Amino acid sequence: MKKTLTTSLLALSALCGAVGVSHAQGTAAEGIAKYREMLQDGNPAELFEMKGEELWKQKRGPKMASMEQCDLGKGPGVIKGAFVELPKYFADTGRVQDLETRLITCMETLQGFKGEDIAKTPFGRGEMANVTALTTYVATASKGMRFNLSQSHAQEKLMYEAGKQLFFTRGGTHDFSCASCHGSDDKRIRLQDLPNLTKNPGDGIGFAAWPAYRVSNAQMWGMQLRLNDCFRQMRWPEPKFGSDATIALSVYMGVNAKSAESIVPAIKR
Repeated sequence: MKKTLTTSLLALSALCGAVGVSHAQGTAAEGIAKYREMLQDGNPAELFEMKGEELWKQKRGPKMASMEQCDLGKGPGVIKGAFVELPKYFADTGRVQDLETRLITCMETLQGFKGEDIAKTPFGRGEMANVTALTTYVATASKGMRFNLSQSHAQEKLMYEAGKQLFFTRGGTHDFSCASCHGSDDKRIRLQDLPNLTKNPGDGIGFAAWPAYRVSNAQMWGMQLRLNDCFRQMRWPEPKFGSDATIALSVYMGVNAKSAESIVPAIKR
């Protein structure tokens, strides 16, 4: 009888503990969401957006030209609605490009900068910092719009399939894949909810939340840096900026996020 009572008490204690942990996790997640909501009125990302607008209109580079004739897929100079349709195939480069790599193409063709040099520049420095600001400005113009990536071109379809395969490929010293964290529902790391990116995770979640301002390091991150950091955390080799791997993953997540509303620029921990 004593043994049975002890076993029952232990079971009850474990149940209460589990409920307590679940409640604590839920409360923490709600607290983080509330914190982000409070910061939205004074989102530091607005400073990057303002800088991006200045850079868009400023005549710079060897050719002393602005970015105002940059074609992001909806015609020269049109930025509204462009972000939520990228990455996509561009005939002039013969490649599928995301917003960041497409902006570098325009900086190269319109302003005379060397795209290869920019791509080799560390994140947050020199012209790469300007790319991030431009990305924030252009992406913000599509805030509240819904993602609708094209899959009409063969290269776009190829990139989606490549991104899907890469998403589920395990590797690195920890044998991780993107799917290890983002391949199913109800996953979290510490108190951070991890969205399921194999489908539309919801408005302003996952792909629909970047570029974002990161409070923890006071930096503005685009999707290229976000993916770069994911590779680092998985203990994979660092991908090159604008590589086929990063574009393919972006296409995969972007197509899966169809109809999700963009909240860019978002705020992250």
